[in-house]
Amino acid sequence: MKNTITKLALFLGLLSFTAFLTYCSAADSSDKPMTQEQLVARGKYLVTFGGCEDCHSPKKMTANGPVPDGSLTLSGHPANAGVPELTEGMLSPTGWIAATNLHLTAWAGPWGISFASNLTPDENFGIGAWDVEDFIKALRTGQHLGMGRDILPPMPWKTIGSATDDDLKAIFAYLQSLPAIPNQVPGPIPPAGATEQPN
Repeated sequence: MKNTITKLALFLGLLSFTAFLTYCSAADSSDKPMTQEQLVARGKYLVTFGGCEDCHSPKKMTANGPVPDGSLTLSGHPANAGVPELTEGMLSPTGWIAATNLHLTAWAGPWGISFASNLTPDENFGIGAWDVEDFIKALRTGQHLGMGRDILPPMPWKTIGSATDDDLKAIFAYLQSLPAIPNQVPGPIPPAGATEQPN
């Protein structure tokens, strides 16, 4: 009987040790850097979950309302869309505080009119000339390229900027994997009486 208990104790000890080694191995594997493919997949998940297409992709009108145009994914406010006219008094502190266009890529409010940026890797009009440090700095500081004009509403840069460096690197990797779309988004229009900010 004593021999059986000893064997059982030895077996349980060995089983516990094996489980511990398995746990350590799994923990070690999660600390390994992601492959580029995994990084892009993680970035796609975060961009989708974060609803980035809601503002940064032009829309097509359907029977169910506007949906992102898959041929213009994350290319920002269409250069040829123009700016809808705002009637005087439409926006006020006691009424409507913001308005948007059909594409949901142009937004008007107390800050003036802002346009969703081109997030594709186009080198002239998108973020193709940026590096990952520029991207992270912009989302941490709320400034274009981390040193330029303010990033305006409704862009939730503070929320996105609170993500980990690893998640922001994944988002950037995904954006860089998209087809480059040469769409020149206009600069923001300041509110009446204010001076225009440089791009």
